[in-house]
Amino acid sequence: MVNEKVTDFFIAKLLDDAKIQYTPNGSNIHEIQEALKTGSKRGTKKAGFPEFTSKINEFIIIIEDTAETKNHILKCKNNPNRVDLTPDATTKYAVNGAVHYAQHIIKNTNFKKIFAFGCSGDEKHHKITPVYVTGDNYEILGNVENFENFKTENIDEYYNEIVLKKEPKEIKDVKTIIDKSSELNSLLWKYGQVGDSEKPLVVSAILLALNEKLRVEDLTGDTVSKDGKKIHDCLDCNLQRIEVGEKRTAISNQFNFLTDRTILNEYNEHLGKTPLRYFTEYIQNEIFPSIHQTKEDILGYFYSEFIKYSGGDGQTLGIVLTPTHITELFVELLDIKATDKVFDPCCGTGGFLISAMHHMFQQVKTEEEKDNIKKNNLHGIDIREDMFTIATTNMILRGDGKSNIILDDFFKHPAEELRKNNYSIGLMNPPYSQGKTKETRHLSELQFIKHLLDSLKDNGKCAVIVPQSSMVGKVNEDKQLKKQILKTHTLEGVITLNNDTTFYGVGTNPCIAVFTTYQPHSKDKRCKFINFKDDGMELRKHTGIIATERAKERKEYLLKCWRDEIDAPASFMVKSTIKNTDEWLHSYYYFNDEIPSEELFKETMREFLSFEYSMVTQNKEYLFDKKSD
Repeated sequence: MVNEKVTDFFIAKLLDDAKIQYTPNGSNIHEIQEALKTGSKRGTKKAGFPEFTSKINEFIIIIEDTAETKNHILKCKNNPNRVDLTPDATTKYAVNGAVHYAQHIIKNTNFKKIFAFGCSGDEKHHKITPVYVTGDNYEILGNVENFENFKTENIDEYYNEIVLKKEPKEIKDVKTIIDKSSELNSLLWKYGQVGDSEKPLVVSAILLALNEKLRVEDLTGDTVSKDGKKIHDCLDCNLQRIEVGEKRTAISNQFNFLTDRTILNEYNEHLGKTPLRYFTEYIQNEIFPSIHQTKEDILGYFYSEFIKYSGGDGQTLGIVLTPTHITELFVELLDIKATDKVFDPCCGTGGFLISAMHHMFQQVKTEEEKDNIKKNNLHGIDIREDMFTIATTNMILRGDGKSNIILDDFFKHPAEELRKNNYSIGLMNPPYSQGKTKETRHLSELQFIKHLLDSLKDNGKCAVIVPQSSMVGKVNEDKQLKKQILKTHTLEGVITLNNDTTFYGVGTNPCIAVFTTYQPHSKDKRCKFINFKDDGMELRKHTGIIATERAKERKEYLLKCWRDEIDAPASFMVKSTIKNTDEWLHSYYYFNDEIPSEELFKETMREFLSFEYSMVTQNKEYLFDKKSD
């Protein structure tokens, strides 16, 4: 049986973690304290004592807790959206008691917006249910793991999205990007006959030219000094200005088609200008102003949106880009510091490097420190020319010094040579499903993982996002690779992700594996295996994957578990020793550690006895004859 004081301390710790100031067993607000003098849950007009109260912005927080989860909530039998508010229910059940106090305060004070919380259980097994109360009207909201959404800087957004059902700014921003990318996708084909793989390059070229102060009015449609040449010359100057060195030719050559393509450079009667000028005006007005400030990988976002229209959900180009909420999770899992040297050997459009850069910027104060991060601490490789060009453009537009991204095959760089660069952080989303045959086994995800781990400095940290199948290791080669990895490096844990809210439409079940380099894995090491399928993200029609207000709370819960700041039920996290022959996934190690309640046991026995009686009445008692086993 759970001690109620344990629940009190647990809830108090969650409030402290969210930096919410509270008063136990009353309120420091005179008006509320006066109301509570007649707020007894038994309706006796005597004093009432909620476990905790707080005022956050314009909202009042009321919390009632109880030790046993069986006493969490009692709903009305004839209406599951209402709770029983009789004295017996409000004194016994946490949610019911919280709603009682909230309604009493509303009736007897000028405070009219209250979040009432019913809490039960302990750190490992608990329930926290918020109820928004505005008098006799109230709404039971979805359970939460902590009070992250109710801290000062988050509560208004939670109220607007969850209670008022307003669309948050982040979703509006995503919709705007989708609308722009959809429109631009159509324009590029309609007026320029630009192919799928070329569309992101047109956007990149124009952005680089605008970065060099290209004047749109200079794009006159001249048949000799073509608009494409003017754009190309401008972007080439920009590449020289930031001293990308020998990479300049490789990047510049990717944009040669702008000069050569007649349809892009000739005057269009319908547009009243060349398509290139039309595209430049669109990009200057709709994209360029925001790309310098945002932490979002906008070029990556446009790329992802463009390939959706290619007829193969991105498969025609063979690229699966990592969404921003995952790249941001990586940098927090690894707790990247401003002094770290970050390396992504399959950098795509540069999403991991952008998230790492913004995370590192938050830890420094001067522009000199930021310049050092951009010039020296962000490194990448990509084997595809278009990806290399887009990633380089992405980093250049964010002031990334010399842009330490190279066009090459990661496997052509021996680990011992890469180790000389002293990379302390490895981040990677490798190409998937390349190692299916004996001839391509050297390109499996585990081969990418091992090569990256071997390429980092001692005690480096590494996170990769890969298909869950790579953590299973069904074939002997994979088992041997897992064995080799553990011989040299340490597996810290694996986080199972939600497919639909990570790589929607790709058909891959992803997971994140985290390692520490050059520390042989101890046989006594207990790795963390986490089920993070409930990530607070949602897949919405016409919008795609968006972060709901629950996403903040869910990520905070994950990070606290990962850092061993709190414990969690086995349904969320299991800690276990491992072998190379194990499946390194939560589902492999999971066990149900929740003790069934007495009510559940009785209900199960009633169902069994009822089933047995039914079988006996049908002359099937032989099913229960122990001798027949």
